[in-house]
Amino acid sequence: MAVFELGSFLRRPVPGSERPFVEARDLGIRYELGSKRDDFQSLVYRKLFRHEQRSEFWALKSVDLSAQSGEIVGIIGPNGAGKSTLCKAIAGILRPDTGTIQVRGSVFSLLSVGTGFHPELTGRENVLQNGMMLGLSRQTVEEMLPDIISYAGLERFVDQPLKHYSSGMRARLGFSVAATVKPQILILDETLSVGDAEFNRKAAEKMREMVEQASVVLVVTHQVDFVTKHCTKAVWLDQGQVNMSGDPQTVVPAYRGSVPTPPKKITNVPNLRETLSRGGTQQVVEVKDLGIRFSMQSPQKRGFWPRATGDLNALWALHNVGFSVCHGDILGIVGRNGAGKTTLCRVLSGILKPDAGSVLMHGKTTALLTLGAGFNDQLTGRDNIFLNGMMLGISKARLAELYDQIVTFSELQKFMDKPLKQYSRGMRSRLAFSIAATIEPDVFIVDEALAVGDLSFYEKASAKMQEMMGRAKAVILVSHDLTFLKKVCTRVLWLDGGTVRFDGDPHEGVALYENASKR
Repeated sequence: MAVFELGSFLRRPVPGSERPFVEARDLGIRYELGSKRDDFQSLVYRKLFRHEQRSEFWALKSVDLSAQSGEIVGIIGPNGAGKSTLCKAIAGILRPDTGTIQVRGSVFSLLSVGTGFHPELTGRENVLQNGMMLGLSRQTVEEMLPDIISYAGLERFVDQPLKHYSSGMRARLGFSVAATVKPQILILDETLSVGDAEFNRKAAEKMREMVEQASVVLVVTHQVDFVTKHCTKAVWLDQGQVNMSGDPQTVVPAYRGSVPTPPKKITNVPNLRETLSRGGTQQVVEVKDLGIRFSMQSPQKRGFWPRATGDLNALWALHNVGFSVCHGDILGIVGRNGAGKTTLCRVLSGILKPDAGSVLMHGKTTALLTLGAGFNDQLTGRDNIFLNGMMLGISKARLAELYDQIVTFSELQKFMDKPLKQYSRGMRSRLAFSIAATIEPDVFIVDEALAVGDLSFYEKASAKMQEMMGRAKAVILVSHDLTFLKKVCTRVLWLDGGTVRFDGDPHEGVALYENASKR
């Protein structure tokens, strides 16, 4: 019989207790399609889009795990391994079907970037709302507010609606609330994947500070170097089971060694740049003196909710930005959170219109700006391929021809008949990238969509983009994985404060950005 025990947010364990803060024994979590565990909307969609069928899938099986006071536990493994399901079980969102899980102490979980945030409210208002949702009084949150905003480093944007924030800025804000509240158990599911180098350093320092004060931190990440450098323990999950657990210096290399390297049709990036210099002169993107301005209400004039009227201030998210992208380019865009990278991608994809300057796009453009945008959680992966593809203008008949190719590239064959709500963020990333990359638009824009992909998928995505480049396609890629950008890109554009600081060689540009971020 399954047992679940969760400490309330304010209850503290007995001082001096040596019992683990988190303890799972023979933990099993099962998804059964068509069961009572599905919500009503899922059952309706299943009747409309699929034949009513019941199948069983064990997301976690026979998992043993413990986390003691003073530990930073890094949870690693391929997409679909059960990492997010384990986090949801620890956070009390899912209850076990077999075994037991005991959680003792106050819990704060960031299971999705910006969970609990409202896009129409400003950063300031979201902090107030989030803090009160955690049971804190408004006065307490207001007293903490300056520290939260300062720690997040979002002073310029704190009175801007959250809908204008990038995923990295939302991650900064969410982590800053958690760091100030200081729970005994902090759960981070891929929160660090969209953070810049400065944010990751600050987060690591805060984690060490928290565990010194008798806390425990559980981090799900594909940044295995972070686990090696900052975690005291590593847990490698694979196919819902613990494959290995212990010292990160032992577990991480073993996990790396298990990742297959796919064959690449094109492997040498310098050769690709040489090809570009010979014939890649036809422009597919032309940006001239681009400016994007956001209007913000003065915080002195605002009420707590966004309908209050007041003076409008201008924040230039992009200013005098100019560059071009040619056939055969893989352009990497780097910069700290809030530099304007996501705003630029939204302009290039047509979501935002310039307030100054001009943008010309030649050819068909496909953008992955938000993980899983255009997906429906209630539909299966199979149905979402057709839904997403047709939204991109591809006929159903053509998608039927491409279907096997999309599924094979995503490596999600055994999940295709499961609803998307059971997919991890990494699995959604695999599926979205596989659809767009198989369709092969003239301009492919990817904004942090690969951040939650596992090591194997990074290799496949790299090879795919290089292959597209060889067929005279252009790719614009936003990522905080600087090693990945140096390996894949032919050029790097460094944005800082909404302006271009560098445009040129990837190794030189990344080096300049890294040096600046350390200051």
